Formats: sequence, structure tokens, C-alpha cells
Amino acid sequence: MRTEVHGAVLELVEGDITQQDTEAIVNAANSSLLGGGGVDGAIHRAGGPEILAACRKLGGCATGEAKLTTGGRLRAGYVIHTVGPIYRKEESDQAARLLASAYRHSLEVAAEHDLGSIAFPSISTGAYGYPIEEAAPVALQAAIDFLAQQVEGPVRLVRFVLWGRHAYEQYCSALTRLLSSAPA
Repeated sequence: MRTEVHGAVLELVEGDITQQDTEAIVNAANSSLLGGGGVDGAIHRAGGPEILAACRKLGGCATGEAKLTTGGRLRAGYVIHTVGPIYRKEESDQAARLLASAYRHSLEVAAEHDLGSIAFPSISTGAYGYPIEEAAPVALQAAIDFLAQQVEGPVRLVRFVLWGRHAYEQYCSALTRLLSSAPA
């Protein structure tokens, strides 16, 4: 699914984040930035030791923040590492704020480094337990809001790379709802 949002392209694809040809990909990292499972482990394995060496110099990353490293051997030249929240239903409002912050800060890092294209995984919806049906609208709204604020800025393509059909369908559904409720 592909749509224009404030002069930029917002795209949803099913696939592997490590294979993206965008200028940057986003890593759903843990706060140490020293590798882990899921998306984080896949990015570190595919990108090689250069990513880990660069991460060691960063001193970790707080939840909702983002930091940039080389892409190592990835097709993308850069990795933006962000830490999403661990989901707890009783703290869902705080989790939504932190999740939106992770997306927003990743986009800000891309803009600060004049990167025109960025690919995101579905942050926090794996081991961190964020229900994808709740995470998708938060993620997409954060991207839409950023694109609205940076009209004519450097970021011209925001791609969400979803692992598996279920994730892709949840994001498509959420994007359709957001676009249909947006003011004309």
C-alpha cells in the first residue's frame, strides 16, 4: 500500500527490514544497543560487526529516543536505533506516548542527517508485547504528523516493512482508517 502524505510517500510493504534499499533503516533495539533478538539481532547479523562497534561508542539509548550508526554491510547506509516501550496494558497511554516518540525521534534523526528515505519495522510488537492493532495507528500517526511538520524537508519516503501477512494487514487497516478520518 502506498499513499502520498504532505508531498512525501508513505508506504507499507511486507518483507525483511534488512533487505531495504532506503538510505536508513530503523532498528527496534534494546536500551544497550548491543544486539538482541528479533529485528535487532537480524540487523546486527546482516550488517556485520561495524554496527556493533559503532553502537558500543553510543552509551546506550533511552526508551523513545534514537541514535544513528553506519549500516555496515546492509544495503541501507545507516541504521537508526530506537528503543520502544515494553507494553503493559495498565500503562497503555504512557506506552503510546513512548512509541510515538520512538518513531518521531527516528524521523528527526533522519532529517538532521539529510536522509531522504527511511524504513521502519513495527517497533515494540515482538518481544516487547505491544499489540499490533494498537501499535499500528500510533506508528502511522507519528509518521503522518512528522511529514506534516517537515513539509519540503529532506524525508520524502517513509516505508513500514512488516514481517508477515498479519502485521501488513493490521497496518493497512490502520492507515485506511487514519486517511479516511483525516480532514480534507
